[in-house]
Amino acid sequence: MQEEIHGNDKENGINDAGNNNPLPQFVLPDKQMRFIIALNRYNDLFEQLNYFAININELKLNEPNKIDKAFLLTGAKRLGVSFYERASVPDIARDLLGKILVTNFDERLTAARIVETEAYNGIVDKASHAYNNRRTRRTEVMYGEAGTAYVYLCYGIHQLFNVVTNARDIPHAVLIRGAEPVAGFDIMLERTGKTKVDETLTRGPGNVSKALGIVTRHTGMSLLGNELFIAEDGYQYKKASYASSGRIGVAYAAEDALLPYRFFIKGNPYVSGKPG
Repeated sequence: MQEEIHGNDKENGINDAGNNNPLPQFVLPDKQMRFIIALNRYNDLFEQLNYFAININELKLNEPNKIDKAFLLTGAKRLGVSFYERASVPDIARDLLGKILVTNFDERLTAARIVETEAYNGIVDKASHAYNNRRTRRTEVMYGEAGTAYVYLCYGIHQLFNVVTNARDIPHAVLIRGAEPVAGFDIMLERTGKTKVDETLTRGPGNVSKALGIVTRHTGMSLLGNELFIAEDGYQYKKASYASSGRIGVAYAAEDALLPYRFFIKGNPYVSGKPG
């Protein structure tokens, strides 16, 4: 930065014939000089703020909404059976948005905040595996206790995680379609074979299960235990962020496919499919 020059010219020696500087010297008025100094300082501050903004965005991309593992195990409030026993499966599906799905298999903790769900309304819902009171070895868990995991294989590839709700013999369930990682990033990357945390990690029900280590052998597992559970930390999305639509991939259900049983957070990159 240039040295500030002002005051009496002769005292500063800028008009002396013996001046060593061959270039002419100019003196700015005090007000102009102070303005230039202030402008330089604001530019420096702007550059620093821009630097921090860039790095904060990079942090959010690499470790979005990071939550301490110890808090998830001991501080977060776990959902109790009364949450799952309610009669309205669409209400439960909507209320699960913002909650945290946690797995702690073999003391390897991973967790993700739920941003997309689908409700399945049992024997009257043509999109449900239990439609028309269908009972098979696979679906029997849907007729069991509320707050139980229902995990099934889709297309022989994807293992999809559902939450059983309502009362015994009323086979309601909620599919977890999308979730935003909050803990155990390195473990998720290892399980999925990915190299960085981005929206592809847990967008879509198959990816959610894969990243969190949920497989078909976990079907029937209680969500009230220590290995697989859903918790809340007080975080809430803005009301305007909540949206609903028809469910994805259930065209076979005819008019029931159009029911607004899919719930999601608008604008969240971990939401799968089209917004509406």
